[in-house]
Amino acid sequence: MADYHFVYKDVEGASTQWDDIQRKLGNLPPKAPVFKPDPFTPADDEDSKPKDKTWIDNKTEEELEDLEDDLDDDRFLEEYRRKRLAEMKKIVKIAKFGSIIPISGSDFVREVSQAPSDVWVVVLLYKDGYPECGVLMQCLEELATMYSATKFVKIISTDCIPNYPDRNLPTLLVYNNGAVKANYVGLHTFGRRCTPEGVAMILCQSDPVLNDGQSEGEASRDAVLEGVRKRFIEKVVAQHENDDDGSSSD
Repeated sequence: MADYHFVYKDVEGASTQWDDIQRKLGNLPPKAPVFKPDPFTPADDEDSKPKDKTWIDNKTEEELEDLEDDLDDDRFLEEYRRKRLAEMKKIVKIAKFGSIIPISGSDFVREVSQAPSDVWVVVLLYKDGYPECGVLMQCLEELATMYSATKFVKIISTDCIPNYPDRNLPTLLVYNNGAVKANYVGLHTFGRRCTPEGVAMILCQSDPVLNDGQSEGEASRDAVLEGVRKRFIEKVVAQHENDDDGSSSD
């Protein structure tokens, strides 16, 4: 005869009156909380979202490209999509460089001579341990951040030109369309006090070397010079105010 064994289980979380008394007396551990699953939340449906400016703003560049044929029925959204896409591409173009790129002799042709014709390249010839090189490099680091559409590179002088005299350091070479457009030998070239504003003025004397990506050609050069003059005046005024504060506190 078969031996049947049955195990009876109560509803999860249920407790007998006896167990409750024992828990109050501390003879049994506290009752485990009843498991409750998280409430169901349906996933966001992209098709159900309202198609407006916010919907466009949350799209990536690739997603905006894919929407080209999907918004033909909505002239306003299609026009906004194109505007937004143009802005994103412009931002990418502006943020092309933004820092001084270290290169070696074997990189020179690729990074400098073969740079696109619309890109100006500023090459710093330097050596470690020369204070004058450090001063000019600090100025160029600030300019590289401000004018990110201009390419700034640095290279050990003798890696670029064998036996290049140390007395000529630092040296700046300006390239465009594969050719040298200007060269500046020695820190004294940039005035008694080498500042980012002074370096910018020298670089843009005759060519639109510095470019923030907002404008092209002569307009870029004029915008740079006007901005440099404005920043120089602001620095002079700030310095004068600081001097006045210092003298009044004495």
